[in-house]
Amino acid sequence: MRAWLNSTRRLALAACLIPLCGCSSLNPFAKSSPKMAELAPVEATATLVIDWEYSIGKAGAFVFYPAVAGDAIFVAAADGSLARLENGVEKWRVKTGKPLSAGVGSDGELVVAGTRKGEVLAFSARDGALLWQSAVSSEILAPPLVEEGLVIVRSGDHHITAFDNEGQQKWFFQRPTPSLSLRGAAPMLPAEAFVLTGFPGGKLVAVSKQNGVSLWEGTVALPKGATELERIADVIAPPAASGSVVCAAAFQGRVTCFDFAQEGNLLWSRDISSHTGLTLDNASVYVTDDESVLHALNLASGSSRWKMDKLLRRKLSAPQSLGNYLVVGDTAGYLHIMNKADGALAGRLKTDGSPIVVAPLRLSNNRLLLQTQAGRIYGLSAR
Repeated sequence: MRAWLNSTRRLALAACLIPLCGCSSLNPFAKSSPKMAELAPVEATATLVIDWEYSIGKAGAFVFYPAVAGDAIFVAAADGSLARLENGVEKWRVKTGKPLSAGVGSDGELVVAGTRKGEVLAFSARDGALLWQSAVSSEILAPPLVEEGLVIVRSGDHHITAFDNEGQQKWFFQRPTPSLSLRGAAPMLPAEAFVLTGFPGGKLVAVSKQNGVSLWEGTVALPKGATELERIADVIAPPAASGSVVCAAAFQGRVTCFDFAQEGNLLWSRDISSHTGLTLDNASVYVTDDESVLHALNLASGSSRWKMDKLLRRKLSAPQSLGNYLVVGDTAGYLHIMNKADGALAGRLKTDGSPIVVAPLRLSNNRLLLQTQAGRIYGLSAR
């Protein structure tokens, strides 16, 4: 997930794009950073196979998530390209007429993308025709959430706006934020009657789908330090859930899990900083930290199961669960497969060589969908 500095006071900080440069520090004057780990040969015990490929166009300075609705896959690019695929075959492709900064969300009826100017663009999933256009308070960096007759949009100023399926605003949510924060492209997580999303200051908030009211708020991490830079503790990666447990990670903060069935009751917290995120299964939490070290934590207690640092500083994506394995992408376009039991590397696949910022999307137990920063779309299966 891409994140960079945003300040209500417009501080002139030349901060790096966190997911692409892998910074462990926000020092804009650093001359160099430690080298990333070289890749050693892997004795493959698991294999990813490319079933099909498609090119939609480059992401540019943004991050694009593909959307899946039934058999349809929707993808977009910064130049305004938008397409529908089925089993890797293009069904339609249109030019939206506007540069895009986020996309896409879909429920199979609507396909929704956003622009740097805060424009919300809704298209027909059937043929790509523009159905309506609306606007939010600032740039759109995160993919809209489209479900249950709502289009829910998070804007770069951390406001959330909900529209009905005809583009009429239904509700609006905002909360106080620090003067200095990170901007991120994390999708919101739907969970029962609410959506979960992170905020600056280390907060995870459950917002009602019905009326936009905050149902509960959990503290993932508390800001600490003498300077505003040191006190950034923002939740910019998407949260993840398993059963009634939801976990989130904060940059310069912690990994924390809550029980959302008990109004966000705190379960446990660990001091691990992450801006890329995590995934869960029914036993463990798997998280990529800011140095690209992979951690496996016990879902019930937060205790460590294993740690894997052979991909150090390779600017890894969040991990994705795939049966008995995890899959992560890196800045050189490699997908790495790891065994869930001990973190051992089990396989590797090279894609187009461009950064993989977003974790692959799991379609089923053995199928993945990937979009790289160069705009190459891959349908993958595990062997």
